[in-house]
Amino acid sequence: MNPIKKVRLSDSVIAAIKEMIADDGFKPGDKFYSENELTKKLQVSRSSVREALRILEVTGQVSVSQGKGIFIADVDVQQLEAFTTWLKNNEQSIKDNFEVRLIIEPKAAGSAAENADADDIRKMEEVCDQFAQFAEDNNTGEVIRCDRCFHRLLAGATKNKTLHVLMKSMTTALPNGWISSLYTPGRIEKTVHEHADVLEAIIKRDKSGAENAMTRHLVNALHDINMQIKKQA
Repeated sequence: MNPIKKVRLSDSVIAAIKEMIADDGFKPGDKFYSENELTKKLQVSRSSVREALRILEVTGQVSVSQGKGIFIADVDVQQLEAFTTWLKNNEQSIKDNFEVRLIIEPKAAGSAAENADADDIRKMEEVCDQFAQFAEDNNTGEVIRCDRCFHRLLAGATKNKTLHVLMKSMTTALPNGWISSLYTPGRIEKTVHEHADVLEAIIKRDKSGAENAMTRHLVNALHDINMQIKKQA
């Protein structure tokens, strides 16, 4: 670690502390270097270190306990708190999104059960497998991509071009529903099984079963979102 020559606080001080956390193998809950140790290692003023730590504490990187020291924070917990705040701020748009989806997607699933061909089913099976794998890897970004893809493929399987275009537009221009659902704790794991239920009904050519499975999927997702918002309140 090269010393920082500037005495005043700068972005490089914060970046250097983040680099220390990563390079020196600190994990959530570990006690970090003291202010004195950081001052010596980085060759900056004590006030610069304190200001950097304050910013890192606000952004959920560390926690500072008076008389005990500096500890590495659980970033996932901090991100969850930020996410629940985002949920609350976007509550109405999320509800609007699901209201429209509940009107459209159950009927789309029923139509897919009647009209999907072998290639449609193969593609949906592939994306469901990818979804499950990314879920195991805790790769939420790729899970969200697979989720959007599954719903677009299902719409395409209806052979209704208008519906397909509409779903493509919704998954691209109205991301709140997908983001809010799949960042909600436990929802990814539930979605793996719910997608499988929808696809199974489509494969069986069970129109009413596909409609019901899709309705359950969306209602369950909205319920979990609402519960997360209530917890925050």
